[in-house]
Order: sequence, then structure tokens, then C-alpha cells
Amino acid sequence: MPLAQRFRRALLLCLLCSAAGFVLAAASANAQTPRLQGQSAAAAAMGNAFVAQADDPSALHYNPAGMTQLHGFQTLFGTTLIGGTTQFSSPTGAQTTGDRNGSVAWPPPGHVYLVANLKDLGLSALGNFTAGIGMNNPFGSLTRYPNDGPFRTAVTFTTLPLLDIKPTIAYKLNDQLSFGVGADIYTFSGLFGEGHLEQKSIWPGGLGIPAGSLMEINGSDTTAGFNVSLLYTPFRNSDGKPLVNIGMVYRSQATFHLTGNFLANGASVAGATATFVLPQVFSGGIGIWPVRTSEREWKLEFDVDYTGWKSNRNLDVHLTNGALLPFPQNWQSTYTVMIGTEYRWLRLASMPDWDIALRAGYMNQQAQIPDRTFNPGVPSANTHIPSVGIGLACHENGSFLGLVRCGKLGIGPLKPKLFAIDLAYQAGLYEVRTIAGNQNPTVNGRYDSMVHVGSLSLRFNY
Repeated sequence: MPLAQRFRRALLLCLLCSAAGFVLAAASANAQTPRLQGQSAAAAAMGNAFVAQADDPSALHYNPAGMTQLHGFQTLFGTTLIGGTTQFSSPTGAQTTGDRNGSVAWPPPGHVYLVANLKDLGLSALGNFTAGIGMNNPFGSLTRYPNDGPFRTAVTFTTLPLLDIKPTIAYKLNDQLSFGVGADIYTFSGLFGEGHLEQKSIWPGGLGIPAGSLMEINGSDTTAGFNVSLLYTPFRNSDGKPLVNIGMVYRSQATFHLTGNFLANGASVAGATATFVLPQVFSGGIGIWPVRTSEREWKLEFDVDYTGWKSNRNLDVHLTNGALLPFPQNWQSTYTVMIGTEYRWLRLASMPDWDIALRAGYMNQQAQIPDRTFNPGVPSANTHIPSVGIGLACHENGSFLGLVRCGKLGIGPLKPKLFAIDLAYQAGLYEVRTIAGNQNPTVNGRYDSMVHVGSLSLRFNY
């Protein structure tokens, strides 16, 4: 079967499978911080230090310029399980515990990437271009507290089920330099969870609403941003594989003009509108391979993210009855430092059709929310995130679990040349944070958070 025809069938099957999987696995983006860094298991295992490496389909997210390193048609999809708690103690001794709406946030966030090298598909006129499309949850939150908790007038529940659809292209200028450009289409689709940003609290009284009422503010919109990226490879080995990569990515700001409702005990009080800004993000990284032979590869990478949270000044809610509910934010821009390593054994003598990779990493995230506007729904604190993981890649002649050749794992005529499983674990170790001087005095107190994150990704190369 011609490669182009195989690609069309592969693309159709993957889109159908990916869409179905995403409806089940990515109904909401759930984490304690608004930005979800881990968008593939391999990268998550390396502390998300992947801007410079960017050599699997998740390059579409981490550094789209890296897509030019891929051959043929490749797919990657997976999901992330997130669990953890936030424990609160007030100055008066009152205590409460928040979670992810259960022991594990459900449905979990997911990721899907489809990438095609156009030259390998027979489109010689577009030979230096690589195209792809992806879906993931780059921003999100899901936090629940008891309705009788000490800061119930501030928040009892918050969720941000945001989906990012990412059509992307990359161009290889020469063996040293590649560029990428893409769109980020952000939406609150009704297919995923409630399909809107939502915050609940217990009403303290006023506006003719009885004190103690369960209040809900929600809103949704669709907006778009863009991303541009670069990958520079100054040194390669004799096989043409990179020994040093430098990657840079810029992701633009995007603004939602949310429309929704203000509800009391489930009944509509008024329509609601608000402006919600996603920040611009600058990312840069350098990766080096001290060892890169036909038998072994060892990578070290250092990345830095700058997230412009200062654009989040307020989330004031304007009601159709003329009232204004002020929600000042005044967040601070922050840096995230990521360090990661991978050691890979290629086609071991005992397993000639398998590659095995061991991975580890570390992230350090800064708190972006000041004490004055701190909201327990996003219990921001300086965070240390160690990570570990493993990758198992089976070439087409390898045997999967001793039952079937890996090249037979496809659907119908769609047979992979390589099938890979990546697993990762991250521990979010939040520094204890004591809030004082908050605009809502019930929020003042000590916050102690811990998050456990497990990721799984499946990759198919055709």
C-alpha cells in the first residue's frame, strides 16, 4: 500500500481513537496550580526538561520546531492521574482539608499528538515541512473543600476544564536550524466536564440573597493565541544525531471574555461576564548528550520557563442586574527551573528489538499569588517536584509480552514500526505557606499541600 494512502487511513483511525479517548480521559484539567507542565509521560519523568530534546510527538507542545526531527507519521496519546490534599489551619485553630474532588481527580487530563513528516509522505514539494495537530490541557484546576469549612465564604469548589487545540507546522531550514509556528485554540467545550470555569462558595449575605446560600459563578468562551519556536543543533555525531540542542519557545497571551451565570442554591440570580487572561510564556533550554552511540544514549537538559502571570490583574464579575463582584488578583510573574536526564539502552543483546530508557528530573516552581489575593482554590506555594520514569520501546519485529509482534499491534492495515510505553511519577512537595493580611480574613492561616502525579503515554511510529 502506498505510504500516502497508509497515512490517510492512519490519520483517520488515529483521529477517531484519539477523539474518543480524549472525551473519556480529558474531561477536565486538574491540578493545584493553574499551569499544567506535564504534557507527556517521557517529558514529565525528566522534570519536563524537554524543550531542547523535543524528539517525540509531544514536541508539538514542548517545542514545535523539534517536530522536524521526526520521520514518517507518529502519534502519542496518554493521560495523567492527579491526587493530593491541602491541609489548612487557621490562627484560631480551625482546620479543614481540600482535595481534587476525591482521592484522584476524575476525569483526568489527557494529551493527544499527531505529527507527519510531509517529505516521508511523498509530498516532495513540502519536503522540509512537518505538520501536526494536538489536544491537551495546559492550564487547569480542580479543588474541593467542605461547605462548612472556615473559609467557606471565599471558596468551596473551583474548576477550570480548559482544552487547547494545537494545529502546528515546523520548517527545517538546514541541519542546524528549525522553526515552528502554531495556534493555540482554547475552549471550554461542553463535551468536557461542565464546560465552563466555575467557582462555588457560601454567601455571607447581601444583594438580597440570604446568608448561607450556596453560590456559583460560571462562565465560558473560546479564544486563541499563537506560539513560535526554534531549535538549534550546533553539533552532531557521525550518525547525524544531535549532541547539543538549544530550544526556545514563545507562547502568546490569550484573553477570554467569559459569559455565564451567577446562581444561588442552583437558581439564576443574574447573568455574569468577566475577563480572564492566560499569560504569555517564554521557554528556553539546552540539552547535551555526553554519550550518544549506536548502543547507548545519555542526555542532560536544563530548561527555564518565564510565565507572565502579572497579566492576571483581576477577575471582576459584572452582573446583568448592574452589580459588580470584585475579585482582584494581582498575580506575580514567575520562573520555573527544570532539570532532566535520560539514559537509554538501544537494542540490547538480550532484547535486540527493544529500547529501554530510565529517566529522572526535578522542577522548582515559584508561587505566583500574593498573600493579599490568595485563594485556597489555587493554593499556590513554592514547590519542589522530583520525578522518575521509564520508557520501553518495541520495534516492529519485537515481541510484546511474548504474545504478539509489536508490528502487529495496529488496527487493520495500520501497523506501527515502533510501539512505546512511557511511565512517569512526580511528587509535588509544596513548601508550607502562611497567609496573612488577605482581603478575606477567613483565608488567613497555614496551608500544607502535597500532590502525587502519575502519567502514562503510548506512542506509535508508522
